[in-house]
Amino acid sequence: MRTLRLVTTLAVAGLLAGAAATVATTPASAATAVFSVTNTWGSGYQGQVTVTNNTSAQISSWRVEFDLPAGSSISQSWNAQQTTSGSHYAFSNVSWNGTLGAGASTSFGFLVNGSGTPVNCTVNGDSVSCTGGTPPTTTPPTTPPPTTPPPTTPPPTTPPPTTPPPTTGTPVERHGQLRVCGTTMCDRSGARVQLRGISSMWLNWETAPYAENLSALTWMRDNWNLQVIRAAMGVEPAGAYLSNPGKARAQVETIINNAVSAGVYVIVDWHAHEAQNNQSQAVAFFGDLARRYGHLPNVIWEPYNEPLQVSWTNVIKPYHQAVVSAIRAADPDNIVVLGTPTWSQDVDVAAASPVTGTNLMYTLHFYSCTHGASLRAKGDAAIRAGLALFVTEWGASNADGGLDGRACLPEAQSWIDWMRANGISWTAWKLDVGTDTTNLLSPGAPVTGGWTNYLHGHAPFVVANMR
Repeated sequence: MRTLRLVTTLAVAGLLAGAAATVATTPASAATAVFSVTNTWGSGYQGQVTVTNNTSAQISSWRVEFDLPAGSSISQSWNAQQTTSGSHYAFSNVSWNGTLGAGASTSFGFLVNGSGTPVNCTVNGDSVSCTGGTPPTTTPPTTPPPTTPPPTTPPPTTPPPTTPPPTTGTPVERHGQLRVCGTTMCDRSGARVQLRGISSMWLNWETAPYAENLSALTWMRDNWNLQVIRAAMGVEPAGAYLSNPGKARAQVETIINNAVSAGVYVIVDWHAHEAQNNQSQAVAFFGDLARRYGHLPNVIWEPYNEPLQVSWTNVIKPYHQAVVSAIRAADPDNIVVLGTPTWSQDVDVAAASPVTGTNLMYTLHFYSCTHGASLRAKGDAAIRAGLALFVTEWGASNADGGLDGRACLPEAQSWIDWMRANGISWTAWKLDVGTDTTNLLSPGAPVTGGWTNYLHGHAPFVVANMR
């Protein structure tokens, strides 16, 4: 087998300037590795390299190397194996992102202390001239930079804003830190907020990494008015978190970092049906992520997707108390959304004995061909009892996600009207390709967005109600 060679193009994109400067050219037939600055703060920046296979054959591995000028160093990285020798850095693929089919992409990221950008670049041993481009600016961002494993240093922070929130800009720029106010959600200025967005497919079963693509997320923000994305990290099935935690964590952290870059909110969803059986793993997972991402206003935690028909007081509530305690040890204020019994429908049962704490919301899930006024009545009862609700999953279909392809739009509209009237935020199921009613995309949809002609199933209805 002949060795395919990657040739790199390094393009430095300052986050605030929103532009990229190409610093080396590559043949159109070669693979590329594009470097960009995705976030910047006073003492450093966050960089990302996206490797794309532009050849007509599959590649099985990649290795990107470069030097950083004196005074700059990489403190942390993710989605690649890093080796360091002085000012020289090498990044090799990990087990799950080395094989790239024709046209496929993957990315890794890192945090740089200092303003220097890469020089003396090579990819798979090929030397490429790179000038380093324009160093990133040092104006502090509106949100602090994210941190990534391992958590060897405290996350950087920035002072809270002292001016009123702008009326333009990204959702996070407009609203900032969210909090629960009564039975609804409010932003940093005290104004009521109803977030609207979409959920990923179970990340272990998605047909392509749609939810992990920054270009796609930015496109949905700008074209669909998406304000929040839900990272539905499968836990129990084969290939999900319990059997492949490295891959699952990397997928979630990519979505978090992309949400920070795009200025949208992100729900970290422990997508499980029997989470109480793996409480220790959930406590460790959320405790760790809270330490490293809890300083960001973007993040919303969802520790239990859909409990089955088990006791709220004896099973689900004690689980929530343990996970919320782990989160609050590091993150005192980001919203936590709590799953409820019977596939997150019995919010009225949870309302009779709520979890003690602040900025807690409760999940209500519906599928409009199966669930109607009687389930909304449960929601009304919970609201009257003082609960704040967040519909983190819904579809205009049967409860199986629409295996028959049928959509029940009039009932779905009743749900949309009810959520709007009560200020209930939502994320619709699900960002993937397939025949189910709730698959938002049709075959051929590119990973990078631009899906105007690829909407499927209930997607036109979902998109119309996001705008």
